[in-house]
Amino acid sequence: MAEPRPFSYAVLRVVPCIERGERLNVGLALFCRQHDFLELRTGLDRERLAAIAPDLDPEPVEQRLAAISRVIAGDPATGALAELDPSDRFGWLTAPSSTIIQSSEVHTGLTRDPAAELDKLFESLVL
Repeated sequence: MAEPRPFSYAVLRVVPCIERGERLNVGLALFCRQHDFLELRTGLDRERLAAIAPDLDPEPVEQRLAAISRVIAGDPATGALAELDPSDRFGWLTAPSSTIIQSSEVHTGLTRDPAAELDKLFESLVL
């Protein structure tokens, strides 16, 4: 069995109103350099979003999440950011921002299987 390798992850959140401090977890990005793994999984629960931000249209939020996902996946159609190496794309995603979609602080762990770790964390932190 392979040795556990370090990984980093961050939760993506929708923050409809900074002043209220409410947020909804909508994604999880996991990066593991030794396994050459960077992936973002997203899922917007429209009912939960409506509970904290009834006037917020979920369509633009889903469009932004899809665009971020394409950058993280390295889709060349998304421009220069997608051309960065995986470490830099993860750094771009986790940099502090004041937009409606924000990243949590970066957390770390050890894993033998980053895809399975992503599944587990996404289920427990986003779904």
